[in-house]
This record gives sequence, structure tokens and C-alpha cells, in this order.
Amino acid sequence: MAKYIAQIIVLGAQVVGRAFARALKQEIAASQEAAKRAGGGPEGTRRAAANASTGLTLEEAMQILNLDKLEKEKMLKNYEHLFQANDKSKGGSFYLQSKIVRAKERIDEEFKQVQEASKDKGAQSQPKDTS
Repeated sequence: MAKYIAQIIVLGAQVVGRAFARALKQEIAASQEAAKRAGGGPEGTRRAAANASTGLTLEEAMQILNLDKLEKEKMLKNYEHLFQANDKSKGGSFYLQSKIVRAKERIDEEFKQVQEASKDKGAQSQPKDTS
């Protein structure tokens, strides 16, 4: 009887182990594909991290805020309008309002990354004082 219980435990552990390994491989492949779609290399990694932190891709955020290209003024204008239009006290949806906020956060993150990248490029092109 103990022999059969041991066999069941070993087989069960093998099944769970294989399933875990397969799930891990799929997750790694999905992560690599997401980074590749986001531009590959360090840029793709940065975008994938920003997407994961906000739960939205840049494209989804732009669709939510009805943007064709990244313009800060238009984004703020659309954000204010959509946020007010979906105010719960006016019969709006808290869910939609939260999606609008997340979309703004994702686009703000993109603006922040672009600004940091331009600062880094400016600092690299500055001549160094070696006196």
C-alpha cells in the first residue's frame, strides 16, 4: 500500500513539475515577444516595464484618450474632458474614470522617459572639463 502511495506522490510531483516548467517557458516567451513588439533592446525592455507597471500599452492609452500622436496639451485637454464626463456624481462610470487615469499615467510615463533620454543625450554631448 505504501509503495502505491509513494508512486502516486512521485507521479503527481512529476506532472506538477512539468506543468510548472511549461508555464515558465510560455511566460518567458511572452515576455520576450512583448519586448520585441515594444521595439526590442533597451527601449523594448523599458516599454515593457512601463506597460507592466500601468497595466496598459502606450497604444491602448492613446486610444483611451483619443490621441493620434503624443501631444501633452491635447492629452491634458482630452483627459480633463473625459474625466469630468465620467464623473460618478454625474452618472458616469468609476471604472471608465479609472481607465482614463491609468491611460494618463501611462502617457505621462512615456513623456518622462523621453525627457530623461533627451537629458542623457545632452549630457553625453557636453564637452568634459579636464583642467
